[in-house]
Amino acid sequence: MTDRVIVGRVGGAFGVKGELRLKSFCADPAAIADYTPLYTQDGRTFAQVVLTGQAKNGFTARLDGVVTKEDADALRNVDLYADRAVMPSLPDDEYYYADLIGLTVLDTGGAMLGTVRNVMDHGAGDLLEVMVPGQSDTLLLPFTQEVVPTVDLSAGKIIADPPLGSLSE
Repeated sequence: MTDRVIVGRVGGAFGVKGELRLKSFCADPAAIADYTPLYTQDGRTFAQVVLTGQAKNGFTARLDGVVTKEDADALRNVDLYADRAVMPSLPDDEYYYADLIGLTVLDTGGAMLGTVRNVMDHGAGDLLEVMVPGQSDTLLLPFTQEVVPTVDLSAGKIIADPPLGSLSE
């Protein structure tokens, strides 16, 4: 899936005629319909997405081939991906989550902190989830300019200045 970027997630059925709830992860949420075809991780393709209305935390929508409530419910919590080639170019200080996952995280002194496992946004800003070698717990770093001053995609690394107390010895 490295040639694709996650753009949304199906929330389940909306009504009984195949409409579904759709959460968009796009900067312009309605643009999700412009990035077709959309793909699932298991290889299913949706050539057309029609946004039919607003719903809590997203849209109501129709996907081609989804015609019943059961079809829509079968897609509950399924992530939707778009080809990277159809996505807009980003400014230098913005990144697709998929580009950050797997990067090595170093502290400002060059010591390895770990590897980015996930990028999360729970509403208060992005967090990098970092897998620390030899530890079962992960390190959560706010993805801000202050804490993460450098992201070098070509070198595959991030320089971080973790807040005091965030690293346990």
